[in-house]
Amino acid sequence: MDRKFNSFKGDRDKRGGGPKRYAAPRPKQSSLIIGRQPVMEALNSGKSIERIYMLRTATGDIIPQIRELAAAGNIPINTVPVEKLNGLTQANHQGVVAIAGNVTYLDLQDVISHVTEQGETPLFLILDGITDVRNIGAIARSAVCCGAQAIIIPDKGVAALNEEAMKSSAGALEKIAVCRVNSLLKAIDTLHLNGIKVMTSEMETDVKLYECDLKEPVAVIMGAEDNGVYPALRKASDTLFRIPMAGNFESFNVSVAAGIILYEALKQRTIV
Repeated sequence: MDRKFNSFKGDRDKRGGGPKRYAAPRPKQSSLIIGRQPVMEALNSGKSIERIYMLRTATGDIIPQIRELAAAGNIPINTVPVEKLNGLTQANHQGVVAIAGNVTYLDLQDVISHVTEQGETPLFLILDGITDVRNIGAIARSAVCCGAQAIIIPDKGVAALNEEAMKSSAGALEKIAVCRVNSLLKAIDTLHLNGIKVMTSEMETDVKLYECDLKEPVAVIMGAEDNGVYPALRKASDTLFRIPMAGNFESFNVSVAAGIILYEALKQRTIV
């Protein structure tokens, strides 16, 4: 589906997981918005911004305004030491550097309303703690191929949708709605209020994937391979299921698991 709304190993920064397996490359200089006023103008213009890096000790009248606009747009702000900013650019950054986004993030409720108004049955993915951009790109590609309409990500604890993510997705991230939220738990509440069932892929359960009804409106939570899905999100889910495996091996890669789940949904929805 085109973007007509607007016309399993990773680290866990918030849960103390193991060491990072994948380190994102340094942002291209052409993607940087450098300085207080340029960042402010970008925010006011509605330009897509992936993340803002702000000096921990930054002060001045414009700083609260930047924070307010960023919060309104669910744009994460990382407060960092000056060494981090100097590592991003040698220009006069004035304590503020933003990274221009490759994706236009959409409001979750707007996406739900659009999908249902089009007469489609929602099939969404929720990504929790997946920090390898290549996995996210591969998941997006499978999502588009299997008819999913949206991917929901948190504003923290997930890989930036940078140039490598776009490349890994083979353009799929431009063809699917991406909703960035400040709380996945609140996103689940929104999904429930709209009659969308939330399911979690979990190895330790008796329910098998093919026993689930994926013809109904559903959002599937996929977690990182090392820590799985955050316990509070599992608890908020309606169903826990697992992908049956022939052998006693560790698990599927998260992007492969997502592809299997999405294809099962496609099969159920297309077989008469």
